[in-house]
Amino acid sequence: MKHLIAQIQAFFEDKAFGVSERLGEKLGIASSSIRLFFIYASFLTFGSPVIIYLALAFIMNIRRHLRRRNSVWY
Repeated sequence: MKHLIAQIQAFFEDKAFGVSERLGEKLGIASSSIRLFFIYASFLTFGSPVIIYLALAFIMNIRRHLRRRNSVWY
């Protein structure tokens, strides 16, 4: 059972942009706590934290892309 849970968690972490992991690193909080916060907040506020989560994922993706570029004329 633990192996299945670990596989599911790894799948979602790979496919969910790594927002929880990144926030956890920056804030010094376990990423599982951040995931639980997003889940509970989504239920309480009818999904509005999902919009915040996706916005953070978009920003992280853009920043990662901009860091890879070495010059302005890429």
